[in-house]
Amino acid sequence: MTKIPLRRFTGRALPIDEQGRVLLLHGFDPDRPDEPFWFTIGGAAEDGETLQEAALRELHEEVGIRAGADQITGPYGTSTIEFFFAEYAVTQDQTFFAIRVPGDTTISYEHMEEIEKDTTLGHRWWSVEDLEATDEIYFPEDLAAIVRKINSAA
Repeated sequence: MTKIPLRRFTGRALPIDEQGRVLLLHGFDPDRPDEPFWFTIGGAAEDGETLQEAALRELHEEVGIRAGADQITGPYGTSTIEFFFAEYAVTQDQTFFAIRVPGDTTISYEHMEEIEKDTTLGHRWWSVEDLEATDEIYFPEDLAAIVRKINSAA
């Protein structure tokens, strides 16, 4: 089956709690439900939106956290990746920003799109040590280094 090409420019939000842990979502590609992975919060910038604004909007839509422009820092990393998701062959430029939040922040999937709700299994706070020690798949692969950079900037 031929995949539909999709080019995206995304702002990725990395909520960081007082312990320096990052909040990740756990989910799967609907074409490969038996291959779950951990991923960062974020999505494509909409018309006229900056990458920071996209990251903040997605932070609210995907996990229910509201934050202002004065709370976002970075960028702490950028990369271009290629991957498949559902019927799409995605080329994604991604820029990572940090938002400091309390560790007891309430997480809500209420504002997610249906496809996101259907393919999200849960969430977890990850320390740098957790990321470096796990055999579980997470993206981006250099996330531990990015979180370390954020924590050293605090």
